[in-house]
This record gives sequence, C-alpha cells and structure tokens, in this order.
Amino acid sequence: MAIQAGLVGLPNVGKSTLFNALTKSSIPAENYPFCTIDPHMAITEVPDKRMDLLQQIYNSQKQIPATVQFVDIAGLVKGAASGEGLGNQFLSHIREVDLILHVLRCFEDPDILHSGDTIDPIADYETIISELMLKDLESVQKRLEKLEKQKRGLKPGSAEYKETIAEYDLLQNVLNALNDADASRARELIQQAPVKTIPLLAAKNFLIIANIAENELDNKAYVQNKHYLALVTKFGPDRVIPVCAKIAYELSQLNDEDAAEMMGMLDLDERSLDVIIRTTYQHLGLITFFTCGPKEIHAWPIKKGTNIRSAAGEIHSDLERGFICAEVFNCTDLFEHKSIAKLKELGKVRTEGKDYVVQDGDIVLIRFNV
Repeated sequence: MAIQAGLVGLPNVGKSTLFNALTKSSIPAENYPFCTIDPHMAITEVPDKRMDLLQQIYNSQKQIPATVQFVDIAGLVKGAASGEGLGNQFLSHIREVDLILHVLRCFEDPDILHSGDTIDPIADYETIISELMLKDLESVQKRLEKLEKQKRGLKPGSAEYKETIAEYDLLQNVLNALNDADASRARELIQQAPVKTIPLLAAKNFLIIANIAENELDNKAYVQNKHYLALVTKFGPDRVIPVCAKIAYELSQLNDEDAAEMMGMLDLDERSLDVIIRTTYQHLGLITFFTCGPKEIHAWPIKKGTNIRSAAGEIHSDLERGFICAEVFNCTDLFEHKSIAKLKELGKVRTEGKDYVVQDGDIVLIRFNV
C-alpha cells in the first residue's frame, strides 16, 4: 500500500534529524540549507500493543507489524513556487504524499542557523503554505482555461456538461479562496466538493510537529513555550505534536533497556516517535486488521471503509480474486474472553460476505478458491 507522509519544513528545522529517528537511518543532517536534496523514503513499523497480546494467545513465532512510509522532503525557501532554491523539486515531491507533516522549529539556539530573523513557527508555516498556494493558483488557472474550452464543445444539459460546469464553479470558488490567501477555505471546498478535480497542495491533510528544546521535556515544560502555545491556539491540540527531534534521535539509537532508562530520566511515558507514527497512521485514514496463527501475527494496514474482499487482496491477489467468504471476529472480544472456542460459543465469530466493511482490530480468515 503506497501511502506516504512527507516531512516538510524550512531549512534547519530538524526534519532530517527527525526522519533519521523515525527510520533509524543515517541520512545526513548537517547544519546547512538543502542538505536533503532528493526525497529520502523509509518504511517505519507502527507500534501496536495488541500484537504482543495476540502473540501470547496464539503462541506465534513472530510478529509482522503494520507499516507506514515517511518521506524526508528538501527544505523549502520563499520563492519556491517560482523555482527558488529547490522549489520545483520540492513542490513535485509534496504532490506525491498523502499527508504533510509540517516540522516547525520552536526553540532558540544561536548555533543553529535559521532562515528568518527570529524564531516564529507560525510565520514559517505561512511561508510554506503561501508557496503551496502560489503553485495551486497556477494549477487552478490552467485547469480553468482547459475547462473553459472543454465546455464549449459539450451539449448543454448533458451529463458531461453538468460535470464540467460543476468542476468549473468549484475551481472558481477555490481560486477566490487562494487569491484571498485562505488555505483553510480552499481545503474545505475541495474536501466537501461533490465532484472530483485536480489535487491541490494546500488542500492536503496535515499535522504539525513542534520541535522543542530538550530541557522542555522535563515535566512537560513545553506547555509554557510561547511558540508551542501559538501553534496549539492556531491548529488545536489534536493536530500539534510536541517533539524534541534531538532526543528522539538519541533514543532511537539505544537498545530497549537503555532507551527505557533514558525515558525514565526524562520522565517520558511514551516515545514521541510512537506518537508521531500512530497519529500519522490515523490521519492517513488507516486501520489495522490481523491474520493470526502459530507461525506469525501479521498486522495489515488498510483504508478505513475497505470491504473484506479488497482487504483480502492486500494479503494476496489470489485471495481477492477467488474470495468466497471470511471468518471474522475482533481482537477486543478475544482479549476479553481469552479463547476462540469461547467466542464461537457466544456467537462472536461470524461468516461475512464480500461487502462486509472491515473494522479496526478484526481478525480474519479468508476462504477462497482459485
């Protein structure tokens, strides 16, 4: 499943350091602009405590977790939409991701260069969004010109004519929002539109990664950080994730025992990386179903709303092609009642047809014939 989240930000905000932590990779994270030129990609395991419980119940040999793909995209500068810096590359790489993770610097450090005169994560975010909207303006205007020509050759009242007019009217409204520098309005129009149109950069779903100083981790001192508070006020607490990229990277290089000791010293209940991965997974619209047995517990990521036949195709194309039915129950019921025999006795194990919509935590056994 090629679903990606892209780390985006101005130069020297901690993107590559955070990416290295997320993937335990060794991409250079030097203190100069455009250290990242080509987008680096890596697949990261999604932490899921249910896997351990399932492995105990099934006495499985191993776990295969769900994964999510992260992309580290080159730092953007003002003027990217007109080709400044690595602008065109940057914007094309953003177009390919499904979720944008805006990495914004919220700490002061005179030894680390910053593209602006002062540390201002809101201004940094608006710089990025402005460049995305400028590129979107160009795309919308080109599309409107094409639709204008297209509708002249269509019969008024026809289905194709109505679709063309609907998209044209939508893009006119989007154009007005972009001209007013209202990215939120443009995003709302696109997301609620009953018709399909060109994908817009500024309309992509997003999360905010607030990169804080390491001394602000103690007792959650970051809640007093004016930059972090400004981000929460603007975007809401559910969309802002406080992270110290430096500490996150250091933790990622330690074994489990040493990492647990360091987290205890820092009074951390959970790795910030796990929060990022889990929240990214949710905002990508993904859920997990499981296949379980003595050999392995396998977590499969799918889009929420996927039917069981399509989900079977994620396991193997033969299962989708020859799908007959599926035996389904949910792991929450298994954790409560401890055995599949008890679930069958209680009627919790069901046989579902191809149109059944898979739920998060479902354990499935596919019946097929090819």
